[in-house]
Amino acid sequence: MLKDMAQRLLDELHAQLPNAAQLLPKRELDIALQAALARLDLVTREEFDAQTAVLQRTRQKLEALEQELERLEK
Repeated sequence: MLKDMAQRLLDELHAQLPNAAQLLPKRELDIALQAALARLDLVTREEFDAQTAVLQRTRQKLEALEQELERLEK
């Protein structure tokens, strides 16, 4: 994942700056980008999707409990 992001950024830099390869050698830029991205607090898509599903189930349970409470109060 980090390598893909670094490669996409490198490709974009080369598209925007034709002489970027001379200014920023690929290996050095790749190392710097991977180090910077590694420090970020990122999660995988699978982890994100799993937590989204848990949140959705929790929300449904909360809504059901709120409806039940409202029914009992009447």
